Amino acid sequence: MAKRFTLAELDAAAALLRQGGVLAYPTEAVFGLGCDPHDRVAFERLFALKQRPPTQGVLLIAADFAQVERYIDLAAVPAEVLTQVQASWPGPYTWIFPRSSDVPAWVAGAHAGIALRVTAHEPAAALCRAFGGALVSTSANPHGEPSARSAATVESYFGAALDGLLDAPLGDQQRPSVIRDALSGAIIRG
Repeated sequence: MAKRFTLAELDAAAALLRQGGVLAYPTEAVFGLGCDPHDRVAFERLFALKQRPPTQGVLLIAADFAQVERYIDLAAVPAEVLTQVQASWPGPYTWIFPRSSDVPAWVAGAHAGIALRVTAHEPAAALCRAFGGALVSTSANPHGEPSARSAATVESYFGAALDGLLDAPLGDQQRPSVIRDALSGAIIRG
């Protein structure tokens, strides 16, 4: 079984992430799998757990704008677009931006942009704060299986292959976040 962490053990969960671990954690609607986006070995383990093609890319989740700002090519984003996006955060809204050179290629996959969310879900935000930055966030399920909405489902999917699980409540959303292109406003995932 994966090591279970409570909200009182956020520092230990964040330490596991800093040491290259893959952690399941609650988000607004489903459990996510996360790791340090700059740790390629951890990232490849996460994709192996999901059995997901590496070209797909993932989004990054954060506690505040400062944690995602470095990943955005700010010169390519009009100020009014940035203002509109920031007005939607923190919240269950994921935006795709032109990416900066700080985005590891493996995080973006075959995509030109980077998907980012500043979450209002306190357990996920607290994990990002304890970690000290944005985290990879992709639904905690093997590719093609339903997203996990409970810690028990996460464990049934991954068992001991997963390093850790933050056992805390999900948010009140029924579906994963809407993903929009920040520049065009087009909905990528409704």
